[in-house]
Amino acid sequence: MRCPLCNSADINVKDSRGLADQNAIRRRRECNTCGHRFTTFERIETATMLVVKKTGERAPFDRDKILRGIVRSAEKRPIPLNEIETAVDNVVKKVYEVGENEIATERIGDFVMEELIDLDEITYIRFASVYRQFKDMTVFLQELQDVVDKVNKDKK
Repeated sequence: MRCPLCNSADINVKDSRGLADQNAIRRRRECNTCGHRFTTFERIETATMLVVKKTGERAPFDRDKILRGIVRSAEKRPIPLNEIETAVDNVVKKVYEVGENEIATERIGDFVMEELIDLDEITYIRFASVYRQFKDMTVFLQELQDVVDKVNKDKK
């Protein structure tokens, strides 16, 4: 481990704690050279999972891509990062529970949307508009109506 500021290897761990899903450890570290404090995460390395794209191309599964997509969709929304991290962890868990070495991008997108509908309706719609590639306003309006119906049902 090296300091991201000065590149020194003289680092101390100040605090360690497990995350909610117990599949990762959060560590607060401090550089003894420059005093910079930073956070690292250690995750259990899982079996290799390949993502099958719409073109048929295969790429390694990347948790960070899911995180970036959700963060982008949640931009300027009042959603704490720890809730986004929990949603990503839930998606990753669902991906590995499939029990196969390959998974289609559509299935991952569905898992993300299942998490986002309960997290934040606006973030859900933003993600859906990119993920589902709405062709016209009627499809977009139908998706909005589905969200409104679910929210109203949940309130009852």
